[in-house]
Amino acid sequence: MVHSPEQDAIDLRLVERCQRGHADAFRELVDRYQTRIFNMAYRMLHDREEAEDITQEAFLNVFRAIDSFKGDRFSPWIYKIASNLCLDRLRRRRLPTVSLDAPVNADMDVAREIADSTSLPEEEALSEALGVDIQRAIDSLPERYRVVTVLRHIEDLSYEEIAEVLGIPLGTVKTRLFRAREMLRARLSDSL
Repeated sequence: MVHSPEQDAIDLRLVERCQRGHADAFRELVDRYQTRIFNMAYRMLHDREEAEDITQEAFLNVFRAIDSFKGDRFSPWIYKIASNLCLDRLRRRRLPTVSLDAPVNADMDVAREIADSTSLPEEEALSEALGVDIQRAIDSLPERYRVVTVLRHIEDLSYEEIAEVLGIPLGTVKTRLFRAREMLRARLSDSL
């Protein structure tokens, strides 16, 4: 979300109050950004619990580092903290693997159950919906393209804000967005 100068000024006043030890100012910053940070994390991680963890961790990091904040805009700073946490989480993610021959418990008296992967007709109809196809296409993008796409088209950050959040040049943001759109166009050509 692109912030107005007035919103940025409110944020800076709250940050200054936090730096002077006013807990109510930090609570107000949390209130202003909690939903947006959660939504961004959820869009990147597709897991409610992980998004909640990232949101808490981002605010904990902000709380710990608020005294060192020297910027003129708070929103890119918190988005950078949260997006870096999401990217770290994505890099660490590993799909758990289980041998079908391994016992479920030590007594080997519990049979291993394997979920039926077939879809119900209703679920298949829903998966054909354009919104689902678009989300899947975004999910399939490499991380560096996915993060700029989420920040631009879902969080509505400006190119300049994305560059600031990710710590990359403006031209790199534009290039990544262009390439992401081309990949999405190719992946969605059958759906559109």
